[in-house]
Amino acid sequence: MLQGHQTWVFNNKPTILSTAAVGGPYEADGPLADDFDLLHADLWMGQDSYEKAERKMVEEACEIAIRKAGKQKQDIQFFLCGDLLNQIISSSFAARTLAVPFLGLYGACSSSMESLALGSLIVDSKAGNNVICGAVSHNAAVEKQFRYPTEYGAQKPPTAQWTVTGAGMALLCDKGDGPKVTSATIGKIVDMGISDPYNMGGAMAPAAVDTITAHFRDLRISAKDYDLIATGDLGRVGHNIAADLFKKHDIDVPDGIFTDCGLMIYKEDQPNVFAGGSGCGCSATVTFGHIVNRMKKRELNKVLIVATGALLSPLSYQQKESIPCIAHAVSIENV
Repeated sequence: MLQGHQTWVFNNKPTILSTAAVGGPYEADGPLADDFDLLHADLWMGQDSYEKAERKMVEEACEIAIRKAGKQKQDIQFFLCGDLLNQIISSSFAARTLAVPFLGLYGACSSSMESLALGSLIVDSKAGNNVICGAVSHNAAVEKQFRYPTEYGAQKPPTAQWTVTGAGMALLCDKGDGPKVTSATIGKIVDMGISDPYNMGGAMAPAAVDTITAHFRDLRISAKDYDLIATGDLGRVGHNIAADLFKKHDIDVPDGIFTDCGLMIYKEDQPNVFAGGSGCGCSATVTFGHIVNRMKKRELNKVLIVATGALLSPLSYQQKESIPCIAHAVSIENV
């Protein structure tokens, strides 16, 4: 199963039986709105805190994915999920509601593909047959924790990104109709000494390039083996840096193949977006909504999703630490 230094090849090819994407008002105004299963008109979502609204999105996405797969809650054997709040409370409290065995993950914004990679490993090894994987973020809850509450009105530089309000979930099974997960490359920590929390894309770009390069090397393939390679949330700044790094290292990744979920989810002229989208929910909703939908229509047959994460915390920032970054890549195919 292990090929090369850091890539798993899934011989049994776990099936993405169903997916679900839940979003907020900003996502409803974006170009991918039709790919969401449920969109909320406001950030409160009928709750009395933004944190509870984030948890609600996880619960809703899980319910939708289970229903679309024709399953019952008791059929689910494991739940893998992550978010950005302290002690991943949105994932953990939603797991309390779901009431199935739970593995909580923290990979920052790489959590979506971390969960999909590990969930696929469980299914491929026959340690479980029905596994839900995903991630969530909420703009107001995350801003309050990592930066400043929205009400504070802090000014942001052009390198800043807009945290996606959304939850994306996938239900993995050992058999059935749907796209298959064929491999996963687990990333290494890459830290280039950047400490600016408003330049996440610049910090994470080298990690994305490192993982993509490892994926090609381990499997002895190239970018041309894919219809689409999408990073998680590098945004405009990070995406351009990644493209420059590929050229610097003589790695051919054509512009028509290489994109970023943070650039796809919002319109370029959408207010306050700055360099694009970010957050755990960014790659989760774009992948389990828009990209999987395109695969089911056979518009795409083989994609590589490379979710990127900046592993800082308010504490590490206060201690003037740099930002360790990581990226996990998962290959999904119509087989």
